[in-house]
Amino acid sequence: MTRKTVNDFPPEVLKLFDGYVHGRMTRREFLDRAAKFAVGGVTAAALLESLQPNFVLAQQVPEQDPRVRTDTVEFPSPKGSGTAKGYLAQPAVAQAKRACIVVIHENRGLSPYITDVARRLAAEGYTAIAPDVLAPLGGYPGDEDKARELFAKLDPAKRTEDLMAAVDWVRARGDCNGRIGAIGVCFGGGIVNQVAVRYPDLSAGVPFYGAQPKPEDAAKIKAPLLLHYAENDDGINKGIPAYEEALKAAGVKYELYKYPGTYHGFHNDTTPRYDEQAAKLAWSRTLAFFKERLKA
Repeated sequence: MTRKTVNDFPPEVLKLFDGYVHGRMTRREFLDRAAKFAVGGVTAAALLESLQPNFVLAQQVPEQDPRVRTDTVEFPSPKGSGTAKGYLAQPAVAQAKRACIVVIHENRGLSPYITDVARRLAAEGYTAIAPDVLAPLGGYPGDEDKARELFAKLDPAKRTEDLMAAVDWVRARGDCNGRIGAIGVCFGGGIVNQVAVRYPDLSAGVPFYGAQPKPEDAAKIKAPLLLHYAENDDGINKGIPAYEEALKAAGVKYELYKYPGTYHGFHNDTTPRYDEQAAKLAWSRTLAFFKERLKA
């Protein structure tokens, strides 16, 4: 199967799709606005379908990979849903202690892309926990549109607390060496920034194109950060200058990279917005950052 890329779509359609997946327009609005770009027998509905993820294309570390072992776990979330759930991925070879990383999903819940990211980290020697905020509503439904609909029904405050509860749970594990990292994409990238605000002892935070916290909250951050941004992502990128100013004022150690020619979601290798070169570079930087901060 040939993988489509951003070059197969007009930039205007990609911007419309970004608005659609982030709830700024309805499906009908997307179809109506994209219709004028549907040429050569391709309908607006076909454009939308071709932009949706194909999880079969991109699995990097299969569930049966001998390097990892996985499980579904429950943990207390007293300020959230009461009990939260998540996907736990660990190295197959047991160790007394290891660093732990919280993996935070997009606004569609715990999709196969996110569980694969957790397994990638487990294959690198980390315990990775990927909390699932859709668990109270049955978990990821296997359909991106339905997943976004379910996500919108969640109480935002409880949703956030379920994610923060994963940090508390993993840091209390007997096999955690006390060094905690957090990584997230899209909505999850914004949550990683919030984790850094709430947990000054966070060892490393890696948000991919995540919404920035308010400057007064950013002033509370102590954790080193590795910030990944797409070049064509105006909604998120407009918050970069104020965030950088706040981080510099707070003396936070951070690295910031904006990847030329990329769009929001460029790390997600299940969609046409995936940029292989940028994603691999960002991932190599991420692994080096975690190694320095969590293993050194």
